[in-house]
Amino acid sequence: MTTSEERLQILKMIENGRISAEEGARLLEALEKSTAKEGADQGSTPRRWFRVRVTDMRTGKPKVNVNIPLGLVSVGARMGARFAPEMSGIDVDEILKAVREGVQGRIIDVEDEDKGERVEIYAE
Repeated sequence: MTTSEERLQILKMIENGRISAEEGARLLEALEKSTAKEGADQGSTPRRWFRVRVTDMRTGKPKVNVNIPLGLVSVGARMGARFAPEMSGIDVDEILKAVREGVQGRIIDVEDEDKGERVEIYAE
C-alpha cells in the first residue's frame, strides 16, 4: 500500500466516524514520521504490516480488513482498544513488544459468540 493510499484510508475512517479528526491527525503525523524513517532506512529491511481482520462467523464475510504499517501500530493499537472493550484482558503493550522484537504470523485469534465475530491480528 502506498503512502497516499494509507492517507486515504485514514481519511475514510474519519469520514465514516470510526475515528475522530484528532485521532486521524495523530495517525497522519505518525505515518509521516514512519515514511521519513523508511526513507532513511531504505533497503535495510522490508516494510512490515500489522493486519486486523474481523469476520462475520455466520456468513464468513469480512466486516473489517485493516492493514497498518508497523510504524503506526503503537498509535493504531491504542485507538483500536477503545473499539474492542471485550479485549480488555489483552495486554496491548505486550503485543507491541512482541511485534517490535520480530514476532510474525497470527498474534490474536478471538471469537465473540454473542456478536458472531472473529477477530484475527497478524504481524507480517
